[in-house]
Parts: sequence; C-alpha cells; structure tokens
Amino acid sequence: MEPWACEFRGRLEEHWLESRALRDNPLGDPHVRPLWVSVPASYDEGDDRYPTVYVLHSLAAQLDMWRNRKPFARTFPEAVDHLFASGQAPPCLVVWVDAWTSLGGSQFLDSPATGRYHTYLCEEVVAWVDRHYRTLPHPAHRALMGHSSGGYGAIVTAMRRPDLFGGFASHAGDCLFEACYLPDFPKAVRALRLEYGGSYERFWEDFRSRPGFTKESDGVLLNVYCMAACYSAEPDGTVRLPFDPTTGALDLEVWARWLAHDPVRLAPHHAEALRCMRAVYLEAGRRDEYFLDLGAEALRQALAAAGVAEVGCELFEGRHGGVDHRFPLGLRYLAERLAPEW
Repeated sequence: MEPWACEFRGRLEEHWLESRALRDNPLGDPHVRPLWVSVPASYDEGDDRYPTVYVLHSLAAQLDMWRNRKPFARTFPEAVDHLFASGQAPPCLVVWVDAWTSLGGSQFLDSPATGRYHTYLCEEVVAWVDRHYRTLPHPAHRALMGHSSGGYGAIVTAMRRPDLFGGFASHAGDCLFEACYLPDFPKAVRALRLEYGGSYERFWEDFRSRPGFTKESDGVLLNVYCMAACYSAEPDGTVRLPFDPTTGALDLEVWARWLAHDPVRLAPHHAEALRCMRAVYLEAGRRDEYFLDLGAEALRQALAAAGVAEVGCELFEGRHGGVDHRFPLGLRYLAERLAPEW
C-alpha cells in the first residue's frame, strides 16, 4: 500500500451545513459545520437507493481527524471505500458528522451548557442527507456507529429515535458509568488542588493558553468537566460537578443525573425501541483503560433482559485507542443488516 494515499473507487464528498439548532449555542462554537458523505462506487451506475450509516467521532475530536493516518494502514474513509469496492459488504452511504465543542465534545446530546447536538443530528443532518442523496429513508435502512463518545452517541440516539434509526454499532462506547467515569473523579480533584488551586476556571484559562494535552492532567480534567456539561448542566448553563471539588466526596443528586444518561440504565426504559433494532453491535478491548469492556458486557446483558433477540458483541485483545482497524467490522455488520434484501 502506498504510504500517502489510497485511490478511491467511490468518492468522499465534502459539504458545509448551516445549523439553526447550533446557532447562538452557549459556547459560541461555530454553527456552520462540515459534513462528509462517502459515496460507494456503484452509486453512479444506476438509480438505486442506499442504506445510510452515520459515523460519530470521539471526545476531543473533529471531523477532519478521520484523515489522520497510522503507519501501514488505511484511514477510516479509505477503509470504508475499500470495504464496499471489494465486495466485502453491501454498499451504503456513510455520513461523517461533526459535533466538536470547545469543551471537547457534546456526547451528541442537547445540553444548555454545550448546545443542541442531538437536535442537529436528528432534525437537520438526517433530513439534509435524505434530500441530497438517494437514500432509503426508513429506520430499517438507517443506523449510527462511533467510537468512545461517538459509540455512546450512537447507542443513545438510536434508543431515543427509533423513528429515524434501526441500528447502531458501538466501539467502546461509554457505558456503565460507575466503571468508566467514577475512577477519574479523585484524579480530577487532586489535579485541581495541586495545579489550579481547586479551580476549574484556572484550568480552562491555562488549557486555552497553550497547546492542548501538553500536561498529564489535561485529559482527565477535560473529560470530567465535559461530561458534566453534557449530563448535569442547569437550565441556565451552569455546569454542576458530581463531586465536591475539594474532597472528591460524591454529590449523589448530581451523580444520579449522570446515571440517568447511562445506556445500561436507559435500556429498560427503551426496551420497545431496542427490540425494533435491525442491527446492534458492541465491542471493546479487553484491556480498555476506561473499563468499557465491562460496559459492553453490561449493556449486552441489559439488551438481552430487554428482549433484544440478536446482539453482535466481541471483546478483543486491545486497549481503548489504536483500534481504528476494528471500525470496518462494525460497519460491515450494520451494512449487511441494513441492506434491503436482509
């Protein structure tokens, strides 16, 4: 394989969407967002309509990071094109959605602290794609996938909008919050005390004055605050932490608000929608640093208890990052089950 590019058999089309939902968002982040659509090689050979898979990115990511190349590997857009051109999966339209925020991400939720990213995805992006491409505009032929926070967004968006989506693939999506989030709370408290006098305001002032992630504590401090902005913001946009920032003592009322967003706990409340899913795929590395292998298994069990008949689930040898080579597996699983002939 050539080291700098792979020749596409189909094409990657790049667009910009002006969003009403994101206009005047609380963070002042751009309301005009990039949107990519991977078009398979067969698209121009007739007038067939195609299933659609929406790809959601992880925390602290943005759309153009999908072009980042690892040694001896295709980028994910290149891998998507190869998957369909080689006949390894039925062709789909693949839509790449941007939900970056200046706090690091949105969890693809509507929040008074970050903006209306669930609304943007469901009410604007899907409608735009259906207008501009030959899609099969029915939930049986529409799904979501993502890694980490993108996996979380895929799960909860499908749960809450079965009128739009009939499947999802989660690659180490945030689940079982006591396993993936709680261990970071004392780390965040200690970092705030040692480096910022207990003040998140000082952290953000410092973080924005230099290249991001150049301090060891940046990751945990950004992750905890960003999740609080998504899960436990007040109507006026005030971000409430689920712990005392000086002692780390858990604030049970705020923590309960976080748990209400946990897919493992959401599953029983969305059992009917989940039973209607045409495709559900979960996976995580057995050595995931955030214990999302435990989350994947807990969600698999919750889905089984909700009556979901078939769930693809795989725990593989790997960690949280460096798993891009796994993404085509989730896409193939979805593509096979979204195809009209399935």
